[in-house]
Amino acid sequence: MNNITIYHNPACGTSRNTLEMIRNSGAEPTVILYLENPPSRDELIKLIADMGISVRALLRKNVEPYDSLALAEDRFTDDQLIDFMLQYPILINRPIVVTPLGTRLCRPSEVVLGILPAAQKGSFVKEDGEQIADDEGNRLK
Repeated sequence: MNNITIYHNPACGTSRNTLEMIRNSGAEPTVILYLENPPSRDELIKLIADMGISVRALLRKNVEPYDSLALAEDRFTDDQLIDFMLQYPILINRPIVVTPLGTRLCRPSEVVLGILPAAQKGSFVKEDGEQIADDEGNRLK
């Protein structure tokens, strides 16, 4: 039974690394390409609550339309910020991973290791060359 979900953007290295760490634990997650299939308002609110973060903490700042909408200004309510994320899913930071052990924004990607039900099955090296797990799957970082 699949019990791990990742809100994924394949163009993002952090998201790709996170997905591969999930797979390196022996799990095959449900992959939601959130730019194509964004969460509903209720799902997004639940994800934020389950992560225990503020709405603003989930907002990506280094993409358009963040600047053009002036989202850095402190004049928007949480509901308005959620509306912007639903209208422009690129504003949702990623990857978000949901497992039986918790829901996390996995930035950096190795955050996922704290919520995976199983350890790494072997060595894992991130795309940038940083080794996260040794040949036996022991976490190095």
